[in-house]
Amino acid sequence: MSERRALQVAVAIAGLLPVASGALGVLRPELLFAGPPHTLTHGAYLSGLLLGTGLAFWSLVPSIERQGRAFGLLTALVVLGGLARALAALRLGAWGLPVILPLVMELAITPALWAWQRRVSKSAPSGLR
Repeated sequence: MSERRALQVAVAIAGLLPVASGALGVLRPELLFAGPPHTLTHGAYLSGLLLGTGLAFWSLVPSIERQGRAFGLLTALVVLGGLARALAALRLGAWGLPVILPLVMELAITPALWAWQRRVSKSAPSGLR
């Protein structure tokens, strides 16, 4: 399997998490969030953003070696969200698996995929970049 193809598979698999959890939060926010209806609508909104982010990453898969700018922008958004989550976890002392696992995706896996995309892009023939 080529490195490009391996990256495409990795991004497609990684995208399953935001797409699935985002869709669940859009369709059934009460399963993921607690509180009054206005809190649930905010959770649904944020879930929609998560769903959209996953779909946006998926849209880059077919020509992934030419998607450096978009991949970088999406990665920056994910990292910024992860930093906000980490700050809240520090402030609130919330370090359970529901916090740690998303942080791994936001602050480790997504930036690693971005670095991999950059490497694949640099090794692609100049006509394909």
